[in-house]
Amino acid sequence: MKPIYSIYLFFFLLAACQPVESRRSTEELAQKVRENESITFTKQKARDVVKTGFNAGDGYREVWIRDYNTFIELAAELYDPAELKENLLVFFRMQGDDGNILDGFTPREDTIVRYDFTYTDMAPNYAGHKNTVETDQETSLVQAVYKYIKATGDQSILDEQIGDMTVAQRLEAAMEFLITNRYVTSHNLLWGATTADWGDVQPEHGWGVDLDENTHRAIDIYDNAMFIIALDNLMEMIPSSRSRWEVVRDEVFKSCRKHLWDQETQKFIPHIYLEGSPFPDDFNENEIYYFGGTAIAIEAGLLSVPEIEHSLNEMVKRVKEAGAPSIGLTLYPPYPEGFFENQIMNPEYSYQNGGDWTWFGGRMIQQLVRYGFLQEAYEQLLPMTERVLENDGFYEWYSINNEPRGSGTFRGSAGVLYVAIQQLEEALANQ
Repeated sequence: MKPIYSIYLFFFLLAACQPVESRRSTEELAQKVRENESITFTKQKARDVVKTGFNAGDGYREVWIRDYNTFIELAAELYDPAELKENLLVFFRMQGDDGNILDGFTPREDTIVRYDFTYTDMAPNYAGHKNTVETDQETSLVQAVYKYIKATGDQSILDEQIGDMTVAQRLEAAMEFLITNRYVTSHNLLWGATTADWGDVQPEHGWGVDLDENTHRAIDIYDNAMFIIALDNLMEMIPSSRSRWEVVRDEVFKSCRKHLWDQETQKFIPHIYLEGSPFPDDFNENEIYYFGGTAIAIEAGLLSVPEIEHSLNEMVKRVKEAGAPSIGLTLYPPYPEGFFENQIMNPEYSYQNGGDWTWFGGRMIQQLVRYGFLQEAYEQLLPMTERVLENDGFYEWYSINNEPRGSGTFRGSAGVLYVAIQQLEEALANQ
């Protein structure tokens, strides 16, 4: 054989072998996923949990929109679409005249005195409430309607008449509420109260869920990434809305990169304060890494593939430093004890101040799958599915020692893990 042909043959065989190795690796990973007891158990347990209701979990009577948004895809496999649709329509019936969307609703007889409830003649059987420190209720509802349409194919929901407006018009009204009431033109970003990453507890109050005279307004990545996702969903559902919202979406996207992404440290800064910080002057908040907000930013398309890889490595590193169970860790390092008046945020590694939440960790797994990090997705998924198996179910959050805390049968966790597993299986099957 002539030397030139030997060289061609060598490179041909080399190229041919690489896909075989890749396929073998993919097949081995797919087999691990299929045969893993905790993954199989988690999928079935998630179905069992979500088929029992729509409230967030055992500790909550309400149907919360930020939770419903994260298990509606699984619910679509288990319920008649009409039932899913009705839950969504209640939020529109209880929508404020200014376009705002409530956190959740509950039957009137189940109300808890501590909330300031809202009532409306369009939904006489329900009481609603809103944690005003948040800026994600409106965006969560847009995303939930989008997922409902994708899962059921039922676009008729957009034409449903609620009062004098259609659902499509009300979706846009919800986005207009954010522009009118939560948009900072100096930064072209949304603001909310100071909270720990995606949380709903501000530091200045013992309960901490309502804006008041003590609130320190701040801009963070979670609220704005949710806004970008919602606007993308809205423009796909209602193409005629593109002329209104595309410029806003692009401006917010650019501003997230300009004002919130720290290029030097390759992480998002926790907050931009509009009237000063609630924390001591000598406290360096930028040392804190926000896990959940980063995951949602990746979902919004704000990070490149190399930046996603760096973010994952940073999460894994900080989880190890904290001694935490999984990349569901809310943040690290936690805010020092005493920084929040609500005692559930103290001591460190409690609740949203360093607790481990599958509810967001599962969403990071989904993004790892989306961007092709399949082996990494499998590795980071296992700590979450293994504790589902160990504890025979889903909990709201976990301690630094991996002990279950908060509400049981937490449907948001069930929903995001189920979708993450489903997406991983589909990605491996399509390799």
